[in-house]
Amino acid sequence: MAPLSWRHHTLLQALLHRGPLSERDFHAVFAGVSGKDPATHQQLFNDTLLKINKDLAYLQFELRACINQYDGMVYYGVVNNIVDEESKLGTKYSVPQIAFYKGLLEAIVQEAGNDGSITSIDALNVRLDNQVVIVDGSEDSQPRLPSSIKNFSLSQKEKTLDELIRDRWLSYTSTGKIGLGTRSFLDLRSWFRGNDIPSCVVCNEACIKASSCPNEGCNVRIHEYCLKKKFSQRKASRACPSCGTEWPCQDGEADGDDDVNEPGEDQASSANRSSRKKRKRVKAELVEENNNAGPSTEVPRRTLRSAKAEAVEAAQEASSAGASQPGRGSKRRKK
Repeated sequence: MAPLSWRHHTLLQALLHRGPLSERDFHAVFAGVSGKDPATHQQLFNDTLLKINKDLAYLQFELRACINQYDGMVYYGVVNNIVDEESKLGTKYSVPQIAFYKGLLEAIVQEAGNDGSITSIDALNVRLDNQVVIVDGSEDSQPRLPSSIKNFSLSQKEKTLDELIRDRWLSYTSTGKIGLGTRSFLDLRSWFRGNDIPSCVVCNEACIKASSCPNEGCNVRIHEYCLKKKFSQRKASRACPSCGTEWPCQDGEADGDDDVNEPGEDQASSANRSSRKKRKRVKAELVEENNNAGPSTEVPRRTLRSAKAEAVEAAQEASSAGASQPGRGSKRRKK
């Protein structure tokens, strides 16, 4: 197998140094090192990632993509596929900080409203008691908490929360609440599956932020961006794939699609009215000049020709306005 080239190394270095990158940024890096646009050279892009992952597999690492469920954007990052005591030595977080993150993770994924987020107050009130327990070797010993867990103060929680958000394990949602970050979506795929987190019936990924079937007796959940894809067709059935209940429209979905091309008709009719007014105005000016000149005075030929030209131009503008669409470019006639 041929070794990785400098192009592969550059892609990896960008992800390791800068952290998870959005699809747009990662595609820009790929285009910079390869000279090819991933949008038009999809096979080359896929082959490059496959080559990288074949070499990373020896180290139990993987370059993977995920969707941030809060904004629907795709991100790329490098993740560790194995969880053991040795890999835990690589973290910069202390034992109580990791326990705090686990408590936040459980609170977010178990949030009853399917919003996938909790308030800052709820985050600071997360208990660490059930996250880390040490049992003595004797048979009659009782589980006890480490002193570092017991003494983990509110100020330490606030500092850890800020650090987790800065490192993108957590994030602020659009509503100002605390949700999972990009790195959590990248790294915790196996954890989601192992803890029976409900999955989306469309993409089969864990549903952290999703919509639930309107039927309370149905457990189907679908990501909001998956809903838009599934029901994007105007005549597509909006029935729940499990119980058949009609799925309500989401905010900003489909209702305005029927009127996408109709503003052109309003613009055309407006242009027609404007052109008619212009023709009437030109005619009125011509009549007025003729009257002011008196019965024995002839209106100059240049004035008549100019007025006639303006009337013809107005008629042509009205004709083109009725036939063209809203996105047309109005090209003025060169004089």
